[in-house]
Amino acid sequence: MEAVVEVVEHEGVRKMKHNLMATANATAITVGFIYVACALLVALVPEFFRSIAISWFHGWNMELLWTGAPRGNFFLGLVSTMVGSWLVGYVFALTYNKFVK
Repeated sequence: MEAVVEVVEHEGVRKMKHNLMATANATAITVGFIYVACALLVALVPEFFRSIAISWFHGWNMELLWTGAPRGNFFLGLVSTMVGSWLVGYVFALTYNKFVK
């Protein structure tokens, strides 16, 4: 298994490079964990998370959308969030490594 970070020496300067797959996998797992934790907390303390959601969307009125109850699309949200964050992690590592050169 490759290291998450590869050290490259160029003109006497040591530069670190990301392993693309390791960075993408770690990003997806981290975001998946956060997604599950948020879904659980929304079910346990819905009003608290409603106020957080309103603050994140700059006061947008969520009264018509907010139920505070878990929805049947939990797994779709989890999978799509993890796939999207895996792509973000991969692109991040790829572009980071390009800038390090």
